[in-house]
Amino acid sequence: MKAKEFAAMSPEELTKKIADLKEELFNLRFRLATGQLDDVMQISKVKHDIARALTVQTQQSKN
Repeated sequence: MKAKEFAAMSPEELTKKIADLKEELFNLRFRLATGQLDDVMQISKVKHDIARALTVQTQQSKN
């Protein structure tokens, strides 16, 4: 997702999206540990999305 897409969300939606992304990251790590993950780049993509969402959340809370 792009930062603009996160910025368009309400604070409640953003919090839910961050929780969903963290759950997805957990599942990806679990699949990696069990050898079921084919594309390991998914992990870094989800990490970047979490970082973007947290950055937007911080910016929104300061305004």
